[in-house]
Amino acid sequence: MDSLIAKQSAIMDKYDPEKKLLIAVDEWGAWLSPTPGSNPGFLQQQNSLRDGILAALNLNIFARHADRVKIANIAQMVNVLQAMILTDGSKMVLTPTYHVFRMYVPFQNAQFAPVKFAAGELAVGDRKLPRVDAMAAKDKSGQVWVSLVNVDPDAGTSVTIPGFRTASGEVLTAPKVDSVNTFAAPSVVAPKAISGKAAGGGVTITLPPRSVTVVKVTK
Repeated sequence: MDSLIAKQSAIMDKYDPEKKLLIAVDEWGAWLSPTPGSNPGFLQQQNSLRDGILAALNLNIFARHADRVKIANIAQMVNVLQAMILTDGSKMVLTPTYHVFRMYVPFQNAQFAPVKFAAGELAVGDRKLPRVDAMAAKDKSGQVWVSLVNVDPDAGTSVTIPGFRTASGEVLTAPKVDSVNTFAAPSVVAPKAISGKAAGGGVTITLPPRSVTVVKVTK
């Protein structure tokens, strides 16, 4: 997604340097195998912690390209593809993707704040990925919020944010990267409280493996 937006932005910057036109990511999200037993044409699929992490990474990408990306719509919200909600008659279950969107509410109408960070590297076969992704923004009250995504399925890590003394918020993780919420077990993947510890000239946050963390930081 990042390379697609960057390539399109570069072309638009050439012909529209004043950025009068926007990029609309009209549909995005995972398209996986349909849920066993469901109608394949309905495109219903389960939603795991992995998909919540995917959602967070995409939201961070959109934020970093906020000068161009003004519209980005996940496909789709209920029962289809990377849904936030699954229903069965009167029953409803919230997916990991839902929890990420709810955790990211503080970033709505906030001002993007560029961050520099040492991502580390995760090797998967012959591919290498950044181990950690980060994004920050300041809301209308001046409060700074930070998103930290640890894509490593097996190892946790610690992140120190200099210049701040406290950090508190929520973390989304689960026993396995493919853990899911079901109607029988709706809270296998659910946010929990997390906080940081003052260390030296900053605040240190311990990120569990396979996790999405959103915290507010204060000086």
